[in-house]
Amino acid sequence: MSSSIFFRTVISGFIATFVMAMIAFLLGGIGFPAIDIGFILTESFNHSLPGDPYHIIFGNLAYNVGGILLALIWVSFLQQRIPGKWIVQGLIYGVLISVVAGVVISPFVSMAAGENFGVFYTNTWFPGLMIMAGLFMHLAYGITLTLCLKVAGVKGIKE
Repeated sequence: MSSSIFFRTVISGFIATFVMAMIAFLLGGIGFPAIDIGFILTESFNHSLPGDPYHIIFGNLAYNVGGILLALIWVSFLQQRIPGKWIVQGLIYGVLISVVAGVVISPFVSMAAGENFGVFYTNTWFPGLMIMAGLFMHLAYGITLTLCLKVAGVKGIKE
């Protein structure tokens, strides 16, 4: 991967992560649970340590780095393998991220924070709303990422 593709991908991932965070907060205004991933990650970091040494900045930093890593994974491994135009690819990637988040990431992160959301949020008060909120967030991420990469001229890495 050239440095130009790397930096354009990092910037695209940061923008897509920001859009996903804004969608997560806006969903709270229309009846969905407001999901603050930075706070959840901060609580996970602080759960096992006395005195809550980590500030919300660390949780938000981890959230943004995770979004950038997802962008790099997309460009490095998936962009050339998933068919369709940018919007279809973004929808597919958003659904894929949402499924992985509901099955693997959320259960592990919640257990690290001393909670248990369960697979696909089954142990929450509103699993259906959580699934839909997560799907909307990740679809926004996927579509924004693929649009940014299209505008930036990043076409993926050919093997």
